[in-house]
Parts: sequence; structure tokens; C-alpha cells
Amino acid sequence: MLENCQNARERWGGVSELIDRWLKERQELLVHYCALSGETDREDVQALQPKFVRLCEVLMDYVSAGHFEVYEQLIQEAREFNDGGLELAARVYPQIEKTTEVALNFNDRLDGGALSGEDTEQLFGELSRLGEALENRFEMEDVLIDQLHNAHASKLESV
Repeated sequence: MLENCQNARERWGGVSELIDRWLKERQELLVHYCALSGETDREDVQALQPKFVRLCEVLMDYVSAGHFEVYEQLIQEAREFNDGGLELAARVYPQIEKTTEVALNFNDRLDGGALSGEDTEQLFGELSRLGEALENRFEMEDVLIDQLHNAHASKLESV
């Protein structure tokens, strides 16, 4: 029994570190998003393009880490604890998927190479929609973290 408790702590303790690292990536994403959305000189396409590209890099890293690392671990944890978390994930995950589509579409707009002034104006419009999608995504991710991981932390500590 003691061995099972240690295994559980080792297994799910790593999830906390994964989530912490991912939330730092979220913070970096927000910094890049806010810096770009606050740009006042939207005419200087040469200066804006690298900022859009960097935002997309951080955005894709964040989205990928969520889908291929964090959500996977949260769902595994929900299976292990079998306390209703899988049902929550089944309801929330499709909504997160919708925000992923918005992020992917935004990223795809920059794959075409150099931007023109017209492209830039359209991207700022899409940037606003991306911000709304990210806000929704962060709320849903926070629910998943709270319900699928934080709820189990006290169970692990008491073991």
C-alpha cells in the first residue's frame, strides 16, 4: 500500500510541474498578445511581421502542449481517480477544440510569407477574435485543472 501511495505521488506530482510550466507558457503568450494588440503604429508592416510570427510560435507551442501533454495527463488522472472528471472533460474538451481552430486559422494566415498593409489590418481584426477565443479557452482550461487535478491534490497529500 505504501508503494502505491508513493507511485501516485510520483506520477501526479509530475503533472503539477507540467501544469506550472504550461501556465508560464500561457503567461508568455499573453505578454506577446497584449504587446501586439496594443500596437499603435499599424502601418509599419516590417516591424509588425516579426511580432505576429513570434506570437504564432508561442501560440502554437501553448496549444500543442495543452493537447499533447497537459490534457492527456489530466484525462489519465481523471481515469485513475474515477470521480466524474471524464464526464467533465467530455463536455469541456469540444469547446476547447473550437478555440484551437481559431488559433490554427490565425497561425495559417501568417504562413504566406511577407505581409502587406491590407493583410496587417485583417490580422488585427483576427487578433481580436483570437483574444476572445483565448479568454474562453483559458477559462475552460482552468476548470479542467481545478476539477481534474487540483481536486485530487488533497487526496494525494492525505495518502
